[in-house]
Amino acid sequence: MEPDRTRRIRSFVRRRGRLTTAQERALEELWPRYGVSADAASEPGFWSRTFLESGPLTLEIGFGMGHSLLAMAAADPERRFVGVEVHEPGIGALLAGMEALGVGNIRILSADVTEVLPRVFAPAELDRVQIFFPDPWPKKRHHKRRLVQPAFVAALGERVRSGGDLFLATDWTPYAEHMLEVLDAAPDWVNVAGAGQVVPRPALRPQTRFEARGLRRGHVVSDLHYRRV
Repeated sequence: MEPDRTRRIRSFVRRRGRLTTAQERALEELWPRYGVSADAASEPGFWSRTFLESGPLTLEIGFGMGHSLLAMAAADPERRFVGVEVHEPGIGALLAGMEALGVGNIRILSADVTEVLPRVFAPAELDRVQIFFPDPWPKKRHHKRRLVQPAFVAALGERVRSGGDLFLATDWTPYAEHMLEVLDAAPDWVNVAGAGQVVPRPALRPQTRFEARGLRRGHVVSDLHYRRV
């Protein structure tokens, strides 16, 4: 059989994982309230209607178990957050955390962001995009799977308002170098720290337990900050 050469290259591997009882309950009970489909989000004005809040719109891509997204939403209750994630235990954990803390200014998409981005956000609708600790795909043959690529950052530029922000973080130095190379060359973005430079961890990004453990083991975390021009 000939290989399918048209198969889409994805930046993630979808793994169901094992759901805890609390995560499973949260998915069943809270997804109808806070989860959204790409089809629904494609309707004009959807994000204005679905949130009670009216603040700026932030997109976080790949929120993992949701700890930092939950903390940011709790600290900035008028800002609207949209989290994109495909890992069910992470979605369940975030929903359970939202219920426990009474946080309601998050909506969740379970989708491939490269496929739905142009459909679910209008041009210049986003105020901020966050990509924290994406899969670095360290093996050279997998580099094509990395999320941060020229076409994707160009697509982001179309959806972020002029003067809006893009924050990234990684604990894999070669990926940080790749991000800098791609974004410094992107005409829609300017490096706030200067070409080739990283920034200190921004105050808006909480440090997770996973990150703290990595730092204790000697990992180097690189934060990047770009602004839409």
